[in-house]
Amino acid sequence: MEKLIEILKELQPEVDYETCENLVDGRYLDSLTILSLISEIEDEFDVVIPTVEIIPANFNSAKKIWELIQRLEEE
Repeated sequence: MEKLIEILKELQPEVDYETCENLVDGRYLDSLTILSLISEIEDEFDVVIPTVEIIPANFNSAKKIWELIQRLEEE
């Protein structure tokens, strides 16, 4: 998860990713930032994020993003 936090901080350094649970709903991450994030995640963790997984519930917190990554790594 540490690498995920690094990636997030590169995209939006002013957010506290350890505690924030409304990254999408609170508009901390916009659609362009999410697209960049997805690209970084796919490269770093060697996963493919299907379009059906690109929903706010999967991107509202670092914890939820990490859970998505782990789930995709298992597939």
